[in-house]
Amino acid sequence: MRKILIVGAGQSGLQIALGLQSKGYEVTLMSNRTADEIRSGRVMSTQCMFHTALQHERDLELNFWESQAPDIEGVGVSVAGPDSSRVIDWVGRLDGHAQSVDQRVKMAGWMETFARRGGQLVIHGAAVSDLDYFSRTYDLVLVAAGKGELVSMFERDAERSPYDSPQRALAVAYVHGLGPRPEHPGFDAVRCNLVPGVGELFVMPTLTTSGRADILFWEGVPGGPLDVFQGVKDPGEHLALTLELLEKFVPWEYARATKVELTDAGGTLSGRYAPTVRKPVGRLPSGGLVLGVGDVVVANDPITGQGSNSAAKCAASYLASIVAHGDRPFDEEWMRGAFDRYWDTARHTTKWTNAMLGVPPEHVLDILGAGGTLQPVADRFANGFNDPADFENFFYEAEAAERYLAEAAAA
Repeated sequence: MRKILIVGAGQSGLQIALGLQSKGYEVTLMSNRTADEIRSGRVMSTQCMFHTALQHERDLELNFWESQAPDIEGVGVSVAGPDSSRVIDWVGRLDGHAQSVDQRVKMAGWMETFARRGGQLVIHGAAVSDLDYFSRTYDLVLVAAGKGELVSMFERDAERSPYDSPQRALAVAYVHGLGPRPEHPGFDAVRCNLVPGVGELFVMPTLTTSGRADILFWEGVPGGPLDVFQGVKDPGEHLALTLELLEKFVPWEYARATKVELTDAGGTLSGRYAPTVRKPVGRLPSGGLVLGVGDVVVANDPITGQGSNSAAKCAASYLASIVAHGDRPFDEEWMRGAFDRYWDTARHTTKWTNAMLGVPPEHVLDILGAGGTLQPVADRFANGFNDPADFENFFYEAEAAERYLAEAAAA
């Protein structure tokens, strides 16, 4: 029986651990927190998982909360004008529903499942020296902890990382009491509110520790009017700032939010990081090798909502590569090949996300504008969140966009 160590208990680490466990591997999982500490801690993300990522969970029978989480059936786009009016407003329908489950709920539940099924769970914040020791006793070591000392083992891939500093200041609030949306009663959607030159507000329904809730997520251009959350420790002050900015920049969202309250004391999060692609193989002081997983190797800005989706896709790809490799050694060539297979998918997400962080060219504004009058355009853009590879066909080049919009109008 092959022995595999996974460091990090997020979406990708736990998904791989549970997948390998179901296939008879001897798996050790290291986490720096217990399930109870995760469940009672601060929110970790703004996850919205689309059909393909959800199917990876279904394939492993890990979709424990699918009947409880609200079904997200669309992606809406609004663009604010200089006077804070809505100059663009539409919603595209998804071919398969999306869902958001607070990672405190999911990761704690998956961790308990892993332990209950006989997995070896080690609660310990791993250092490079720990991995140096463990690498001699395991067939494969996977690093799925995207922060801290361990990430320093993985070299930044400059060719694939156009940004070397954060492109957005992030601020999240989980709330109860958000009013209904009048534009599309009867179904839930993720709403993307674009404020040119200022940033973006995302609103999405979620399942959290206290049941159904909504996430208010600001992405602010650094140094701009949304970049005001640094140093804010009090959750109440964080929510007050969030609402003040809603009222100023997206009053149509503020109108629904006048009675919201935080879901819990841990329901806020703020920070920033530079989107980065790293080389997948880390080398330990003793010469041992470890393979980076998820946002250790591909960390995109959350502007396109791809974090959990990418983690699930990485886990599914790596799981297939591990199982297909049989009893052969997990050497450097295999590690690079496993990452390359994942990168075939991840490169589309990275390209799209980096494009959305810049000033949109005229042809992209034309696509967004067309979504308001051509429903197939709105639907295609929405479904790109599930399959970013499709943006290659109509999004990046002005000629391709013009040709597509002409075809959509004619149809």
